[in-house]
Amino acid sequence: MENKFVNYFSRMTPLSVEESDVIAKSMVTRAYKKGTILLKEGQQSVDTYFILEGCIREYIITDGEEKTTNFFTEEQWVISLSNFSPQSPSTHYLACVEDCTVVVGNEQQAREMFRNFPRFETISRAIVEADFAQQKKVLTSYLTDTPEQRYLKLLESRPDLFQRIPQYQIASYIGVKPESLSRIRKRVVLKFK
Repeated sequence: MENKFVNYFSRMTPLSVEESDVIAKSMVTRAYKKGTILLKEGQQSVDTYFILEGCIREYIITDGEEKTTNFFTEEQWVISLSNFSPQSPSTHYLACVEDCTVVVGNEQQAREMFRNFPRFETISRAIVEADFAQQKKVLTSYLTDTPEQRYLKLLESRPDLFQRIPQYQIASYIGVKPESLSRIRKRVVLKFK
C-alpha cells in the first residue's frame, strides 16, 4: 500500500530517496468499512484522503433526498473545499461505498512536511489545482450536458463505477431518477447495436 502512495508522487515528479522515505513515513493509513460516514454536513472538514483501495461517495441532502455529487476511487484525492476555510462547515457528506483503505492527511501534517521539504508545497499545489480542474469539468458537464450525455461520459471515463456503485447512486449522480436511468441505458444499448 505504501508503494502506491509514494509511486503516485513519483509519477508527478522525480523524488530523491530521502523524499520518498519522508512520504512513506508520514503516511497515516486507515481502513474504513463500507457504509462508514467520514464527514457529515455541518461538520468541520480537516482531513484529506488519498484512496489506496475502495470508493468514497460525496453527496448532499436536498429536500430529504440524497444527491450524489462525486465518486472517488483508487489514486484519487478527496479534498473538501471547506478545508480551505476553517470557519466553513461542510455542505456535504462523505461515505464509503466499499471497504476503503486511505491515507489520511491534514493541514498540520502538510505544514510540517513543507517546512522540511519546501518542494512538497509546489507538488501539493499542483495536486490541488488538478483536483479542482477536474471538479470544474464535472460541474460544467452537469450544467451543460443532458443526463444521457453525462451517462455516456461516465461510461467512457469511469466504466469501473458501473460494477461498483448501486444504480440508484449513479442515477443520482447524473441527475435522474432510477427509472430514467433504465430508459437511458436502453436507448444507449439500442444506439450501439
